[in-house]
Amino acid sequence: MKIKEVIGIDVSKLKLDCYDHHSGTHEVFDNTIEGIGAMVAWGLRVSGAKKSGLFFVFEHAGLYTYQLVNVLSDTACMYAIVPGLEIKRSLGITRGKDDKVDAKRIAQYGYRMREEIEPARVNNQTLNRLKSLMSLRRKLVSQRAGHRTRLGEQLRVLNMVKDDILFEAQRRIIKSLDAEIQAIEEELNKVIKEDPDLQNLYRLVTSVKGIGPVTAVFLIVCTGGFTKFSTWRKFACYCGIAPFPYTSGSSVRGRTGVNHFANKELKTLLSMCSTSAIQYSLEMKRFYKRRIEMGKNKKSTINIVRNKLLARVFAVVNRGVPYVDTMGYAA
Repeated sequence: MKIKEVIGIDVSKLKLDCYDHHSGTHEVFDNTIEGIGAMVAWGLRVSGAKKSGLFFVFEHAGLYTYQLVNVLSDTACMYAIVPGLEIKRSLGITRGKDDKVDAKRIAQYGYRMREEIEPARVNNQTLNRLKSLMSLRRKLVSQRAGHRTRLGEQLRVLNMVKDDILFEAQRRIIKSLDAEIQAIEEELNKVIKEDPDLQNLYRLVTSVKGIGPVTAVFLIVCTGGFTKFSTWRKFACYCGIAPFPYTSGSSVRGRTGVNHFANKELKTLLSMCSTSAIQYSLEMKRFYKRRIEMGKNKKSTINIVRNKLLARVFAVVNRGVPYVDTMGYAA
């Protein structure tokens, strides 16, 4: 693959600011299907490159990149979605902010890193559907937790009759959120069952003791069906559970620890999975108990369990065979 030209795109709600790296041409298009189609035609014209040599680079902007990704995938264009923080830190000291300047900076970054950036694979509509459902479920669960906490505190502090509107309204909201969350979970199961490949992935991931249904779907979505990360160690880094050393010269000898740049929600889910594995998996329970008896730190031990679970998940997916608890057979 020989990339001859890079076009940086600054995505906003209504507009796409595009900048061609070599010619320095800047153009603005509507963030619509028609506008994106015109953008692709413009990119081919101003760059003079064939579709196989043209590379579109842009930051992830949530819902506003949905149509852009779909059109680029349908037209077989090469593109990459790059974290905004990565671009920002690669530029050094910068001042001010402007959509045209941002598009130029993205193009410069993309051209500089064109040999290292991995182009996105063909867009998977089913995975996008799962991602949207999981995002909605996360918001509803957060809202329900907020109402439950508020109601509990009000019941504890306020001295009111049981059928007061202040309490009953929140109970009705919580009940409604329960029903909506259940409906979303049923739809998640339906989507997975309708796709044989996803159903097989789900079966393999949940075969690892400690990995529950919600975490299994989250892992499938975050890894793009286990295609975005080549090894479990790279994904552990993304989750924020991979330990890194902190040393310099002969005087700086800090503790080895995890980095705060992470997918915090996934890290939390893996923490709950590790707790469940320690409780219900005989092997993990013995491992945890043995390290604690040796005087090891509890948090570092739990982090090791998190990494073990992740390694097992990637192993069963790569082999295509469900996890077998050999210690259970030995017992």
